[in-house]
Amino acid sequence: MVTATNATNVEATAVNTIAWLGAPGTTIVVPVYQRQYRWDIGGCEQLLGDIRAVSDTHDAHTHFIGSILSTAADADSSDDSELVLIDGQQRITTLMLLVSALHHSIKDDDPELAAELERVLVRENDPNRTKLRPHRAWAEVFESVVLDRRSDEEAFRESRFDDNYAFFRSQVRPDEVPRIWRGLQKLEHVAITLGADANAQQIFESLNSTGEPLRDHELIHNYVLMGLSHAEQSEIEERFWLPIEQNTGESIASFWRHYLVMITGREVVVAGERGVYDAFRQEFPRLDIDTLRARAAEWREYSEAYRALLDPSVEPDAEVAEQLGFLAVFGRAMYPLVMRAYREYSRGELPKAAFVELVEQVQSLLLRRTVAGLKNDRLVARLCRARAESPEALVHAIARIMPSDDRVRVALKFSELPHQHYVLTRLAAAAGARADASSAAHQTTPDAAVTDAHRPAPASARLRLRPLGPLDVEHIVPVSPGDSWSGDGVREWADYSDDEQNSHRALAQTLGNLALVERPLADRAFDRSYPEKRALYGESAVPTTTELAEIPAWNTAAIAARTARLTELFVTVWARPAVVVIDDDDLTPVLDAIKRRGWPRGWEREWDYVEYRGEHWEVYDVKYLFNRVFKRLWADSRQSVVDFSARRGGPVYDAQAWNGHWDRLDDDTFLYMGWDSKYMLTAVQGVLDEAGFASEVFVKYSYFGAVM
Repeated sequence: MVTATNATNVEATAVNTIAWLGAPGTTIVVPVYQRQYRWDIGGCEQLLGDIRAVSDTHDAHTHFIGSILSTAADADSSDDSELVLIDGQQRITTLMLLVSALHHSIKDDDPELAAELERVLVRENDPNRTKLRPHRAWAEVFESVVLDRRSDEEAFRESRFDDNYAFFRSQVRPDEVPRIWRGLQKLEHVAITLGADANAQQIFESLNSTGEPLRDHELIHNYVLMGLSHAEQSEIEERFWLPIEQNTGESIASFWRHYLVMITGREVVVAGERGVYDAFRQEFPRLDIDTLRARAAEWREYSEAYRALLDPSVEPDAEVAEQLGFLAVFGRAMYPLVMRAYREYSRGELPKAAFVELVEQVQSLLLRRTVAGLKNDRLVARLCRARAESPEALVHAIARIMPSDDRVRVALKFSELPHQHYVLTRLAAAAGARADASSAAHQTTPDAAVTDAHRPAPASARLRLRPLGPLDVEHIVPVSPGDSWSGDGVREWADYSDDEQNSHRALAQTLGNLALVERPLADRAFDRSYPEKRALYGESAVPTTTELAEIPAWNTAAIAARTARLTELFVTVWARPAVVVIDDDDLTPVLDAIKRRGWPRGWEREWDYVEYRGEHWEVYDVKYLFNRVFKRLWADSRQSVVDFSARRGGPVYDAQAWNGHWDRLDDDTFLYMGWDSKYMLTAVQGVLDEAGFASEVFVKYSYFGAVM
C-alpha cells in the first residue's frame, strides 16, 4: 500500500507559461548571484521555430519548455509578492523579449492584441516597470528594450537584449504576430515554488546536475521517433536505428556529424553547442513516416560505408581495404568526402579505379600539407561541395590547396617527416615496383626502361612488403648519439664539433636519415655506429634500405643526397593533380569561415584580408565584411539580396522599424547592423550563396584569428 504525503517546502505545478507570466500577481526578480543573460541569436531562432511549429498543430498540442524554479522574496524586499527566479532566467528573459517585439510591431494596428501582450510585459500597478526585473547591473538596458524607450544616444549600444529583440522584430512580420501569439499560448512549464525552509541551492543542483545531458545523437534519435505511433517507432528502431548503432558503435556521434557535412557541404560546429543536432533539425525540419523510411534507409546505407572506413578489414577487396587503411593514418577528417564515394563504389556506381584515385588524391593532399606545415582542418566541406559539382571541380579544388612539388622538396630537406612508418612503407613498395618495372623494361628496349622508371608505382606493388613481417623505423644517425657513435668508423661523436653535432641532430628526423628495417635487424642496429649498421642494412629486403649498404660513410651530405633521391619518389607516389592553379595563400573559403559566438576578444583583427572575386579587400572583421558584401551585392546582384532577405527575414528592410545601428543601401532601403558576429557571418555566407558568388570569396586568417 502506498501512502500519499504532501511536501511542505516545495510546490510543483504544471502551468501554462503565458498565463503564468500574464497573471496580475506575477512579478519576478533575478537575484544578484545569477549569471548574465547569454542567449544568442541561434537560441532565439530555435525557440521561434519551436513556437511556429506548435502554433500550427492541433489545439490540444503543447510545447514543454522545462521547469522554472523560484522562491518568495525575502523579508528585506520592497515587494513581498515578488518571486525570486533561481532557475529559468534565460528562457523567461528571451520570452519577454519576444513578446515585447510582438507588442511593438502591432501596438498601433491591433489594440486588443497589444493589450494582451502588454499584460505579459508590465506590472498591473505600474506600467513603467517590467514584470521581470533582471540583475540591477543590466536592468536599465533590459527595460529600455522591453518598454521601447531606447534613446537616440543609445542607437549604437550593443547588448544581448538589443540583439535578440532586433532578431525577433526582424523575423516576425506584423501579420504573423497572431500566429506567434497562438504558439506562445501553447507553451507549458513546471513551476516549482520553494517554501521558506527549502534548500534552494540543493534543489537547483538537483535540477541541473543529476545525470548526463543528452548527447547530439541521442537528441537526433528522440527527434526522429517522437510523434510516431508505437508500431512506427518499433519499425524505425529495428529496421534502421539499431543497424546504424551497430555499424558505427562508439563513433555514432562522429558519423552523424560527418554525414551532415557531406550532405550540406558546410562545416558542423560541435564545441560548446548542440551543433550536430541543430544542423540535423535544420536539414530535416519535418519527417512524416514515409519520408522517414526513405531517409532512414539512406542513413543505414551510409552507416555501412562508415563501418568500412572505421574498420577497413570488412572490405573484401584487398586493394580498397589497404587504401582505407592508408586513409586512417590521417584521422577521420576526410570521412565525409570518402564516405559518399565509398557508398557509390559499393553500389557499383563508381568504378574501383576512380575510388582508389580519389583516396590517393586525399592522401596526397593531407600529407603534402602536413609536410609543408599547413593545417588540415576545415578542408573537407569545400571538397564535398566541389565533388557535388563535378569530378573535375574536385580535382581543381584539391590542386588549389595542395602544396607544389617545389614547396614539398624544400620542406622535406629540413622538416621532421610526418607519419614516418606510412611514408617509408609506401616509398619502399614504390621503389620495389619501379625496380621490377625497370628490370622488365631492360628485357625489351632501353627507351621503355627510361619511360617506365619515371612512372608512379602501380597499385599492385602496394602489397609487396607484407610478407617481410613487422617493419620498424630506424634512425641512421640516432636522435641522441652516444659519444662512441661514428658515421665513418674513424671519428667518434665526441670528436665532432658543436656545429657538426647540431647539424646532424637537426637532420635526424628528416626523410634522408630514416630507414625501414625488419624488426630483428632493427633490434641489432639500435644505437650502433654506421659501419655496423651498414652491414645490417645490406641484409634487409626493403629496397630503400638495402641501397644504404652502398654508401661508405654517413654524414650530413649523405643525408641530403638521400633526401633528394627519396623526395623525387615521394612527389610521384603522392602526386599533385596536373592542374594549373594559383597558390591560394592558405585562404579559407567564406563558406568555411569560423562562426564565433558573441564578440570574442580580437574579433576586430580576425582576418588579414578578404579576396572577393579576384579583388583584394582590406577587411579585417565580420562586421565590416557584412556591410561591404551587402552594399556590393545591392549594386551587383540586387535581386539576390531581396530574395535572401525576404526568406531569412532580414537584414534588409524598407524602414528603420526599431532603434539600433542601421546603414542605408539607398533612399528607401536600410541594412540593420546590430546583429552578433555569428548571425552576420551566416548572413554573408547565405547571401553570397544566393548570388552564386560564394565559391569566389575567401578570407585569410590573421595570427589573432588563428588563436581565437
